[in-house]
Amino acid sequence: MHDEPPFDALLLFSFGGPEGPDDVLPFLENVTRGKNVPRARLEAVAEHYMLFDGVSPINEHLRALLVAVIDELNRCGPSIPVFWANRFWRPLLPEVLAEMAEQGIRRALAFVTSAFGSYPGCRAYREAIDEACASLGPASPRVEKIRLFYDHPDFIAAQADRVRRAVEMFGNARPRVLFTAHSIPRSMAAAAPYERQLHEACRWTADQAGITDWQLAYQSRSGPPNQPWLEPSVEDTLAQWAAVGCRRVVLAPIGFLVEHMEVAYDLDIEAAQRCEQLGIEMVRASTVGGHPRLTTMIRKLVAERFDPNVRRESLRPEGPPPDVCPPDCCRTASPAG
Repeated sequence: MHDEPPFDALLLFSFGGPEGPDDVLPFLENVTRGKNVPRARLEAVAEHYMLFDGVSPINEHLRALLVAVIDELNRCGPSIPVFWANRFWRPLLPEVLAEMAEQGIRRALAFVTSAFGSYPGCRAYREAIDEACASLGPASPRVEKIRLFYDHPDFIAAQADRVRRAVEMFGNARPRVLFTAHSIPRSMAAAAPYERQLHEACRWTADQAGITDWQLAYQSRSGPPNQPWLEPSVEDTLAQWAAVGCRRVVLAPIGFLVEHMEVAYDLDIEAAQRCEQLGIEMVRASTVGGHPRLTTMIRKLVAERFDPNVRRESLRPEGPPPDVCPPDCCRTASPAG
């Protein structure tokens, strides 16, 4: 609309993670607040973090992404300030919004570090933005989430490059490729495009990487055992592959944009141990967070919101997802944890 203020900032908005042993339990309490998760469960998960001295890899990678995006926007435009906020650990969104307001920011774009549509990966972030803006009141900047980008050519090119490099670690041998993503409850998946989008992204990535032998599996499930979650699991798939003679596997965490505890522990430790037990040689592909094509994609996503004449890139025949999700999209309660 003609009276809208221009976008005057970009907000990188992510999950967050602890940065020392004293942060771990408070961070997990933030993540599970309102979900009635037993204390024993939190303490068990905390032990995973303690294997890494209480430090999640996510914040280090987000800092690097922040620097790369600032450099990209300053070099190619639009040259706007870039802020970083998390949902569950410092820097927390309400504090960053207050800082933005103090600096005179009126209308910002938010790049959420989740490529796929689901309640935890998209709608929950939109709700968190709305709640934080409402709590700040009239002084709060207006924040609009950038569209889903699982279909963006640069995102897929970055994924394909990561997979290709991992496959090359096997030399002339040809491994099977197991794409992985975070499992969610089936009831939640039924109200979201999550599964379809993941399968599309895996197919595009495999095609670009020259991979024909691949599958998608799910990791990091939680919640009560009687609640159905998306399957097959990574562990079950590896066992099935080993039973038919598979001896080389690339694990490609396509569902994670940056290095995360679910990657560092669930794949690099648990899945690696399972591969060793099964006699499978495993290489884990890197996430795309540090890839230059991802930084280019973020700049392009910002540019298309600044100028309606900028081409909106997508591998979907019908074009990219909308800027604004339908009101009933992914409307479901989050899992109990």
